[in-house]
Amino acid sequence: MLLFPYGHATHPQWPMAAGLVLAQLRAHMALAGYATAPTLGVLYITDHYAAHAQDILDHLSAELPEVTDWCGTVGVGIASNNVEYFDEPALAVMLCDLPHDQYRVFSGVSPLPSAASGRFKAHTALVHADSGTPDVAELISEMAQRTDSGYVFGGLAASRSKTVQFALSGYGNVKGHGAASGVFSGGLSGVAFTQEAALMSRVTQGCQPITGNFEITACEGNVVTELDGEPALDVMLTALGVTLDQPREALAKVRSTLVGLSNPLEALNDRQLDRPGQFGAEVVVRHIIGLDPSRRGIAVSDAPVVGMTLAFCERNAQAARADLIRVCAEIREELEPEELTVNTPV
Repeated sequence: MLLFPYGHATHPQWPMAAGLVLAQLRAHMALAGYATAPTLGVLYITDHYAAHAQDILDHLSAELPEVTDWCGTVGVGIASNNVEYFDEPALAVMLCDLPHDQYRVFSGVSPLPSAASGRFKAHTALVHADSGTPDVAELISEMAQRTDSGYVFGGLAASRSKTVQFALSGYGNVKGHGAASGVFSGGLSGVAFTQEAALMSRVTQGCQPITGNFEITACEGNVVTELDGEPALDVMLTALGVTLDQPREALAKVRSTLVGLSNPLEALNDRQLDRPGQFGAEVVVRHIIGLDPSRRGIAVSDAPVVGMTLAFCERNAQAARADLIRVCAEIREELEPEELTVNTPV
């Protein structure tokens, strides 16, 4: 497979940044080993450019007419090729060389067909979601059910101004995209892939555990009521070193705390358990959304079950960086061919 051209840049004026990115893309496309006629563009911008999202997409689409489909979203920061742009105007683009029948861009105006429809057999999907959308977790779960594998990856859009997503298909006559501008707010969008489009993905939580694992011994709906046989709220307060007698300090600590949930069987099978102070791929991180003093429980943004393990954690930049390095190393190891042993006659 040919390498995917990419480019990234920062500049106070988006046309200058777009020009720098286009120069990088065209330079890559002129090199041997890189795709010369990519079909799918993945575009990410920081929220400094959010107000110009439509202009940026229109400009890139006009400059790269061979790219018929686009997806992407906005973030407070973006990273590309050992460069991080945080809280500054920037954009990054990657152009993917994939056959048109191996992917499908979807959005609110052109939803992804169900796996049973037979029109397009989605195996997995890159999903961008607006966290402000009601029941976003349920929407993502429903999206996963539209794929054969039940596995989706991606992230939440993040913006201090306008939250935007990019989803545009100009190939053929995809229902719904005819009158669409390609820039959306709210809901889900992204690109789904068939099984023929070979993909590798890894999970990074960007969190560091601040306690050991507790076993969930009782729960009701999304409220964990017991950890290791003790009232969950009491266990959490003790673990965090706070008390409800000082509600302001306790609330501030709880707001910065998340929970890492895992199935014990998956944890035993996870090969990353030898990384002290880090979560493995078996862990899903969820927010604490409320406290229940009457039941001495804690409410989390998931549906935990008895027998799962729970660890309290917090966002940590160093943990996120270490996780990303680990992820990239694993993917590179799988992609690189095995070294050949040369037998030299003695």
